[in-house]
Amino acid sequence: MDLQPLSQSGPRRPAGQGKRFNRRALTFVIAAPVSAALILLAVTWSLDGQTHTSPSSPSPALVALDTSNTPAEPATTAPTAIPQPAAVPVRPDTPQNVIPEPVATPPAATPNQPLTFNNRPIRPVKTLRMLTTAYSPDERSCGIFADGITASGYSVYTNGMALVAADTRLLPFGTLVSIPGYNDGKPVPVLDRGGAIKGKRLDLLYPTHERALQWGAQRLDVVVYEYADE
Repeated sequence: MDLQPLSQSGPRRPAGQGKRFNRRALTFVIAAPVSAALILLAVTWSLDGQTHTSPSSPSPALVALDTSNTPAEPATTAPTAIPQPAAVPVRPDTPQNVIPEPVATPPAATPNQPLTFNNRPIRPVKTLRMLTTAYSPDERSCGIFADGITASGYSVYTNGMALVAADTRLLPFGTLVSIPGYNDGKPVPVLDRGGAIKGKRLDLLYPTHERALQWGAQRLDVVVYEYADE
């Protein structure tokens, strides 16, 4: 048998077969470490998640997902309380707690109840518009006739010094008249006269000269009465 000397490069292979073998080897060399690294990273992440995450607690991703799907409840506002005024304590002895005693009211006079003077019934007969003045029973008003006796012969103290002087041709002695603002509007008798008292004029008697001056001169409606039992 003839022996062929071997070359240093070894047996020859078909052209192109060596390149394919080298590509596969290179791919395996690169892919193997990358695959191992990915597997190691996955195992490490899995172990880390089991260590730091409680089995009963959902993952952050699930919590975020559930929260986004749940409709938000509307915010409620508590009603504003209206302040009430503070009660003021009242002492038991204050006037608010004292019940006033009833006051007796005198019965009003009925329209049919007649007026009286000296216990005799009287009735109005006419009204005269008259000028009214006032005088006192002293010398400043009566001069030399200041003796305390009226021209009719009655004392100036008759009827509590509530009397008038008039022109007796118009209003004779004894006539009853009422003047607004004098003797509380109650009838008084004509018991005096004077030189200056003429026509529709009356002179009203007051106890003092000062009080007579306060009356002054007033034109008023004077009511004239007569006795109803005559």
